Amino acid sequence: MKTFTLAELAAYLGAELHGDPNFSVTGLGSLKTATKQQVSFLSNPKYTSQLKHSQAGAVLLKPSQTSQFQGNILALANPYLGFAKLSHLFDDDRPTAGQVHPTAIVAADATLHPTVHLGPGVVIESGCTLAAGVVIGAHSVIAKGCSIGENTHLYPRVTLYRRVQVGKDCIIHSGAVIGADGFGFAPTGADWIKIAQLGKVIIEDKVEVGANSTIDRGALGDTLICRDVKIDNLVHIGHNAKIGEHTALAAFAGISGSTDIGANCLLGGHSGFAGHIKVCDNVQLTGMAMVTGSITEPGTYSSGTGLLPSLRWRKSAVRFRQLEELNQKVKNLENQLRQLTDPE
Repeated sequence: MKTFTLAELAAYLGAELHGDPNFSVTGLGSLKTATKQQVSFLSNPKYTSQLKHSQAGAVLLKPSQTSQFQGNILALANPYLGFAKLSHLFDDDRPTAGQVHPTAIVAADATLHPTVHLGPGVVIESGCTLAAGVVIGAHSVIAKGCSIGENTHLYPRVTLYRRVQVGKDCIIHSGAVIGADGFGFAPTGADWIKIAQLGKVIIEDKVEVGANSTIDRGALGDTLICRDVKIDNLVHIGHNAKIGEHTALAAFAGISGSTDIGANCLLGGHSGFAGHIKVCDNVQLTGMAMVTGSITEPGTYSSGTGLLPSLRWRKSAVRFRQLEELNQKVKNLENQLRQLTDPE
């Protein structure tokens, strides 16, 4: 069990400690469920009322909130960021560096730093390069000519197709497939002719890819995932797409081929994109947004329909089908009114 004193945590966070510096904690918890051996935090004002009854051994608070809790306090400007940093102290340790399981298969010409960890059943094909501190989970396959940067962690059953480039400090979760063929076919009128996908996938530093997400290789150029992009589970990114720095994609987002997403964007769950469009920087899409054309102005955008009681939703659906008819009736009424009011 990992144990830290509040003095150690305050020094790690650069926080101001109000309370006992020798008080020890062994984990993290929510305000509602934390025990006296755990640290909690308050970032959302709607949970302020829980401070009064919280059993947490210490709480991360803003300096302006310290009067609202009677126990130990770690005061800092951004409690949520502090919580994020503390979470790594209590996380499980990484697998042992330099440990290669005897069932791993490594091509003779692959280049592995001595600190690389390979789990059971891992396959590393010809021409691959794995840098210092890389961890490859059980039964992952790294195909011909791939490169993986320092301290990147692939969980079990990750597949990298040929010539995928992954930067340093990345995390790729189980079931992710990086570099599969893009969806490219030419119709003949009778059937389809497959277009060979000749590009690759380039993933820059500090990218996280969620479980069972897929990123297709480029057809001619490359699919590019820029630095610090965060991809949730079950996201699909098509061939030749580009995702800009610091952008985050929630589950079930679908990015069609050759779509260019800017930096610092937030893409809600189930959002979808037509191909060959561009989205500028600093765009936020709410859940189920359907983007059929380029977005040139930063801001928040929505589509789809919000939740309604079923009866009201059915009535609204009927009204939606009547919109064109109603629009034509309004135009006719406007024309009649114009004729009545026109002095000529």
